[in-house]
Amino acid sequence: MLSQTTSVAGGPSPFDLAACLARARVAARLVAAADREAGLEALADAIEAGADVVLAANRGDVERERQAGTATSLVDRLTLDERRLAGMAAAVRQVAALPDPVGRLVSGWTLANGLRVQQRTVPFGVIAMVYESRPNVTVDAAALALRAGSVAVLRGSANALASNRALVHAMRTGLERAGLPPDTVQLVDDPDRAQVTALLRARGQVDLVIPRGGAGLIEHVVRNAQVPVIETGVGNCHVYVHADADPAMASAIVLDAKVRRPGVCNAVETLLVDADMAPAWLPRMLADLHAHGVRLHGCEGTLALAGEVPVEPATEADWATEYLDFELAVRVVAGIDAALAHVARFGSGHSEAIVTRSLRAGRRFQDEVDAAAVYVNASTRFTDGFEFGFGAEIGISTQKLHARGPMGLAQLVTTKYVVDGSGQVRG
Repeated sequence: MLSQTTSVAGGPSPFDLAACLARARVAARLVAAADREAGLEALADAIEAGADVVLAANRGDVERERQAGTATSLVDRLTLDERRLAGMAAAVRQVAALPDPVGRLVSGWTLANGLRVQQRTVPFGVIAMVYESRPNVTVDAAALALRAGSVAVLRGSANALASNRALVHAMRTGLERAGLPPDTVQLVDDPDRAQVTALLRARGQVDLVIPRGGAGLIEHVVRNAQVPVIETGVGNCHVYVHADADPAMASAIVLDAKVRRPGVCNAVETLLVDADMAPAWLPRMLADLHAHGVRLHGCEGTLALAGEVPVEPATEADWATEYLDFELAVRVVAGIDAALAHVARFGSGHSEAIVTRSLRAGRRFQDEVDAAAVYVNASTRFTDGFEFGFGAEIGISTQKLHARGPMGLAQLVTTKYVVDGSGQVRG
């Protein structure tokens, strides 16, 4: 009952997306009224119980990527260990403890004719997630969809297929033990990219698609989707060090935003430094970044201040690049106007930060930068559903309709109007 790809003979059989979505639609009718908290607790228990199997599968995925020469930062995104797996189970339990987002009264009023109108939150139904590499997304997406009364159809990347198979099998086992339909969580168990396109065109079977990954994946989803999409965008994030910045604070924020986990979407990709700040502060910052293994691309002003630190001349393409690695573009700018202009041209609408002791400059930056999250004196790495107090997140939306920024439970429900009357007719 748990397997999605087993033939009568016991070997693998071709994945049937239509059958998967039909099962998901049936499960969606049952989940909203089920004991979803118990289901989530069972899901977390099953992840912990299946840790050895999951970690063994993940080691195989990781080794294949290392042999293929994949960048260290991208391998890190794929890698699971006991600590990360325990954190994933803990995140599921945190989601279970969050208030139920389904059935919440958004607004209500009584019309002059006596009709009582209420707007209430309801599940989407079938939520499809298309994502790259990170196995934690498999668990986060399943848990959030379930807490929001929906089912999850998951399509991860081919390089994480063994990890995702093991995680989904564990979760389905937990759901069945809790009395919930195991088809509440399903994996598109086929690396063929044609399955992604078919999923995006499954009108009437899929209620919402959320892509999470690089620019190529997101563009493919947006271009081909015939079902509603919440776009989680590229993270070409900036830190602007204003002329009135505290030097030590600026250094700490830049290092955290670039070095701690460079392969995630809220890591900084371009450092902007005010021309009045650069001579005294930038040479040491470049040396510190280089010491942490960061490859640097700089404008002419940066090159002039680099000294013996190796810095490559930046091209126009560097300002628009999401490196997702130990790599950073650095530009000296002539004041806040130039910084704002640079962010407006090259920013992806994800996360932007200014470091300054000037309240006026900080507020202007927040007011004029068009992004999902805009920081004063803090790292861009805080753009995260868990950090914002949402529990786990399903992604970070850079669009402006329905959801923007980290998407937790509140963004994974829709609404409907329920109206009570006493025989009223419009006439």
